[in-house]
Amino acid sequence: MLFVGGRRMKLEQLRMRGLRCLTDVGIALDTGINVFVGANGAGKTSVLEAVFLLSHARSFRSGAKEALLQRGTPQLSIFAELRHVDERVCRLGLGREGARWEAKVDGANAAIGQLVRECAVVCFEPGSHALIAGAAEERRRYLDWGVFHVEHDFLTSWRRYQRALKQRNSLLRSASAATEALFAPWEAELAQSAHQIDRQRRAYLDLLRPKLLASIAGLLPELGQLELRYRRGWSEELDLADQLREQRGRDLARGHTTLGAHRADWSIAFEQAPLREHLSRGQEKLTALACMLAQAELYAEHHGEWPIVCLDDLASELDQAHQAAVVAQLTAANAQILLTGTELPQALQTLPSRVFHVEQGELTRLL
Repeated sequence: MLFVGGRRMKLEQLRMRGLRCLTDVGIALDTGINVFVGANGAGKTSVLEAVFLLSHARSFRSGAKEALLQRGTPQLSIFAELRHVDERVCRLGLGREGARWEAKVDGANAAIGQLVRECAVVCFEPGSHALIAGAAEERRRYLDWGVFHVEHDFLTSWRRYQRALKQRNSLLRSASAATEALFAPWEAELAQSAHQIDRQRRAYLDLLRPKLLASIAGLLPELGQLELRYRRGWSEELDLADQLREQRGRDLARGHTTLGAHRADWSIAFEQAPLREHLSRGQEKLTALACMLAQAELYAEHHGEWPIVCLDDLASELDQAHQAAVVAQLTAANAQILLTGTELPQALQTLPSRVFHVEQGELTRLL
C-alpha cells in the first residue's frame, strides 16, 4: 500500500477531566508513537476515547452517553493542543454538562462542526468489525465523516436533509391533519438535499476505492478481487420526490420515512467471499482495518497531513504479523499513533515510542 508520508497533524498536549475513570489527567504526547499500557479497566481506552471525541463528538464505544461521565461528576471536559503541518497550533476544547456538547476553538465558542473539521482522528478498536458485519448506521457514519472532510458544503446539505426528514416524520405521525399541501414542500426539500448528499457520497467512494483496493490487497490478498457496492436508499429509477409521494400511504402506517439518504448503505464483496456472512471474525476485523487505513490515506492526500491514528488493544485484535504490517505502514506514513495494550506490543519493541502506564485512571510516563 502506498502512503503519503512525512506530514502529519499531531496532538502535543491532552487534558481530560471527568471522563469515565479519568478525574483530571494531563499528558504531553510524542509526535510519533504513544503507547498506553496497563490492566484491563485501568482507563487506557478512555484516553483514546477522549481523542476520538474531539474528532467525532461521539464515542467509538457502545452504550449510553451518560456512561462517559465519571460517576458523581456533573460534567466532563477535554482540552488539547493540536499542531498542523503548517505549524499552526490550535487549542481545542469539548465539554459536556447534561445532554449538551459545547466546543471551543482557540478559546472562542465554536460549532461542533468547526471542532470536528479542525481535528481528524481515525480509530481501530475491538468493535470495529461492526463496520463490516453490523448495522448500516455504522457504515453511513464512516462514509459521512469522510465526505465531510472532503466536501465543504456536505454539512449544510446534511442539516437541510435532517430538518426536512424531521418535519416529514412529524407529519406522518399526525396523519389526521396532514394534507398534500403540507407534505409537498418538505418532500421536495428532502429530495433535493438527498440527491446532493448522494452525489457527494458517490464521489467520495470513487476517491476511496483505489485506496481501499491497495489496503485490502496488503492485508487480505487471499480473498481476491474486491467489489465496493453502494445503495443510495431509494430506487435508481425514479426521483426521490416521486417515490416519497407514492410511498406516503405505507409511511403513514409505519409512522416514519422509509426511503432516502438516511437509508443508504455500502458493502464490500470479495471474489473468494461474495457475502459478508462468509467472512470470519478475523477477516471482518482486517477488512475494517483496511477501511480505516484507506480513509486515513485519502484524508492525508486531500489535506496534506495525516490524521491521528488510534489503535485500541491492538495485540488482542491482530496476530503479530498483521500488527507488524500495520505499524510499519503507519510509521512509513509518519502518522502520530496512540495505541493501548496490557503490555508493549512486540511490533513496537524496537521502535522509539513514548510509553505511559495507566492504573486506576492515573497516567505515569515510563519511557
